[in-house]
Amino acid sequence: MTYQAAVITVSDRSFWGKRPDESGPAVAALLADAGYEVALQIIVQDEQWQIEQELIRASEERDLALVVTTGGTGFSPRDVTPEATARVCTRMAPGIAEAMRAASLQITPRAMLSRAAAGIRGRTLIVNLPGSPKAAVENLQAVLPTLAHGLDMLRGGEADCAAERNPL
Repeated sequence: MTYQAAVITVSDRSFWGKRPDESGPAVAALLADAGYEVALQIIVQDEQWQIEQELIRASEERDLALVVTTGGTGFSPRDVTPEATARVCTRMAPGIAEAMRAASLQITPRAMLSRAAAGIRGRTLIVNLPGSPKAAVENLQAVLPTLAHGLDMLRGGEADCAAERNPL
């Protein structure tokens, strides 16, 4: 099944045109290569209310299956993407963020500084990625093979948890 996805870049500098958005297009290309239809790609400021608003629009108004954010997951005072995600989600999916951090720790010890979160709002899975294009792609690659199965379950499809096991 093909799912529709959104890519939301959270970056003051990209929003104001001071730096090109490289992470959003890289993530969108990876999703498209994996068979997702990227139906929305936008840039927002590092403002919690704006991030929340776009997450709600993508999940409720557009009913997109997957929303991936890039940026705003670090320690900077303006990094509030995980807080926005937690606020709009009704259920959290901590295993997704844990898997991304575990995979990323194999590359850099700085991965432990990621505050990325993942959760569910209605029928939409929301996943936070780092702002660096390289880190965003690496983190998404770590979980992408399993996300479709989660979306199958979330969207009410027939998902057999025992049918396909991906040995680590």
